[in-house]
Amino acid sequence: MRAYHDNPGFTLVETIVGAVILAGVVVTVSAISSNAMVASRLNRQHETAASIADRQLAMIRYAGVDQLVDAGGQIDGRVDDIPPGYYWTVVASYEGIDALYTVTCTVTWSVQGQVHRLTVQTQMNGTSTIVTGTTTTTGT
Repeated sequence: MRAYHDNPGFTLVETIVGAVILAGVVVTVSAISSNAMVASRLNRQHETAASIADRQLAMIRYAGVDQLVDAGGQIDGRVDDIPPGYYWTVVASYEGIDALYTVTCTVTWSVQGQVHRLTVQTQMNGTSTIVTGTTTTTGT
């Protein structure tokens, strides 16, 4: 004997409700994925900016902070070969302690009209102005 069911299978309402739930899940996953991609791109841009700042500070360490001070205490430039295009500025300021300078490097870039900025600071020693010894000559 066979049992009799009034409504075998899915009804149209159940199918529509299931489709709406599935569509909601797909939209949510898509939004999360899109936000993750945007965050990943911004993170990559910050890493590039940090690399540019590190490269500029390494060049100043190599040449000596005195070269930067002699050039007016500020230099700037542009990196066009890496999208979206980065601008950098390096400023050296004297700390009032013999030969100690605070060097600030700021890297700026713009994406879709929104300006992003990364600033790093370090301290570097310049040429000392303290006399380390004296020579005395006699007239003999």
